[in-house]
Amino acid sequence: MRILIIAPEQIPVPPPIGGSVEHCIYQIARKISTKHTVTIVSRWRSNYPEKSSHGHVTIIRVAGTTPKAYLANVLTTIKGHPYDVIQIDNRPSFVPAVKKIFPNTQISVFLHSATFISPPMTSQAKANSELHGADLIVGNSLSLQNHLKKKFPAHSSKVRFVHLGVDLDQFKPREQRKTVGKPFVILFAGRLIPQKGIPVLMKATQIVRKSVPHVKLVIAGGTGHPSYKQYLKRLAASLHIPVTFKGYVSRSQMPNFYASGNCFVCPSQKLEAFGLVNVEAMASGIPTVASRNGGIPEIIDHRSNGLLVTNYLSPQAFAKQIITIAQHPLIAKKLAKQARKDVIRRFSWKATANKLEKIYEVNKSE
Repeated sequence: MRILIIAPEQIPVPPPIGGSVEHCIYQIARKISTKHTVTIVSRWRSNYPEKSSHGHVTIIRVAGTTPKAYLANVLTTIKGHPYDVIQIDNRPSFVPAVKKIFPNTQISVFLHSATFISPPMTSQAKANSELHGADLIVGNSLSLQNHLKKKFPAHSSKVRFVHLGVDLDQFKPREQRKTVGKPFVILFAGRLIPQKGIPVLMKATQIVRKSVPHVKLVIAGGTGHPSYKQYLKRLAASLHIPVTFKGYVSRSQMPNFYASGNCFVCPSQKLEAFGLVNVEAMASGIPTVASRNGGIPEIIDHRSNGLLVTNYLSPQAFAKQIITIAQHPLIAKKLAKQARKDVIRRFSWKATANKLEKIYEVNKSE
């Protein structure tokens, strides 16, 4: 098959920093079988070539500082070229224009979250209309698949899901961090936005300190709203807890980040379609605590390979699970060991690419 992947307009592929969607595009494309050719069209940025090749994958980068300008340049670039499948990542609004130029080509919308099919980004009616031009809608979890079917019943027959993966060579266990005489380090990684639940984690950390005095919270991630980061810093000061804000951490440095902690926590407060950071932490051999939310329970099996928090609005509920890991090293070690085994079995990028290929091949033959 000749597969075209249209990336969002914000960040180049591969991303220089952040850009989880662009990272997923790059990893999946690289792992798609060499019997297929893959072309990625992505945002151009200075210091990036306009075209580069990576084995059977070609990346073409075009200018465009707005979605409209970017899409116009994408369409100019791809027009007249033959493709068997066109995959549009996280931008259902691009579908009508692409379908107009490629009326007979299979078009797939790969959604990494519900953001771009929901207010304030769009209305349900507009998203529903845009998705009419798609032959397939792929979510990154069973939870997101079910959400899409319920939200857009007219499209339910064309909705599928594919779990994301992790680089098992990059993210792997290292020597376990010793805690004797050192702080117990809780890690968080993600965008600094309200729905990620950082205030809940901070309040949980304050509670944990009563049982584990030498606890420390380390937060990796950036924000488009500096005022929110200032709010988080003020909250940390008012709670009298030691918090380190690392800012953006490059993907190459994330393995070191996971290795620096004793526990990883994902306290998401709203629908978390998949939760890639959980898989990375688990692959890195660090015990993980996360909200029983969205696609996260598809990754974490409570008390087997991690700990889930059902009442994820509650700092006390998170504190209880963190204290379990801090005070019971054998339980922590068992969870981390099983987590690594489960990630190897279920969440490699090769497994993601294989399932996506199969979906496209089956749909093409129908």
